[in-house]
Amino acid sequence: MSTPVNVAVIYYSSTGTIARIARAVAEDAERAGARVRLRRAAELAPQAAIDSNPAWAENVRATADIPEVSPDDMVWADAVVFGSPTRYGNVAAQLKQFIDTLGGLWQSGQLADKVYSGFTASSTAHGGQESTLLALYNTVHHFGGILVAPGYTDPSKFVDGNPYGTSHVSGQGDIPVGEQTLTAARVQAERVVRITRALKAGLGSADD
Repeated sequence: MSTPVNVAVIYYSSTGTIARIARAVAEDAERAGARVRLRRAAELAPQAAIDSNPAWAENVRATADIPEVSPDDMVWADAVVFGSPTRYGNVAAQLKQFIDTLGGLWQSGQLADKVYSGFTASSTAHGGQESTLLALYNTVHHFGGILVAPGYTDPSKFVDGNPYGTSHVSGQGDIPVGEQTLTAARVQAERVVRITRALKAGLGSADD
């Protein structure tokens, strides 16, 4: 019997692009045999700002059924896949706010030895995708986590070209998530589940 794997997909999305990728990652991880929790970071923006953008307001309505993330989701997970749009080449404040609440878990060592990975989106091809993921991955090092990026481990990665994580160019929200991005999400999710399962099985053997 294969080793059970718990995967938490934790994201922030304003206009829906990251939410779409998050759902794909969660579904692909489940198909790969993982138990999955899909969780969204709490919204910090004022309602007036949300209402000023129809796509943002629609995404809030469309994802209202997805539970907000809590620290317990981090404890439960063997692997965590974070998703954030790029904000000036960095992680969105809403996801960063959640990460900043994890000090107690970090101090007690409960964030160490887990697998971590990430995905992002930007308006343009050079809008900060790589720097956002690298900034996110700096946190993984502080956690004592095990970074599992997709790399160039599948032929499709030479097409989408981003070894750091799944990424999408959304324009002004008018470029929908397509097959290239969904393929990247599948490759990343399957790799996260496969490596996490191998690590858990190996650690279990080492404890015997």
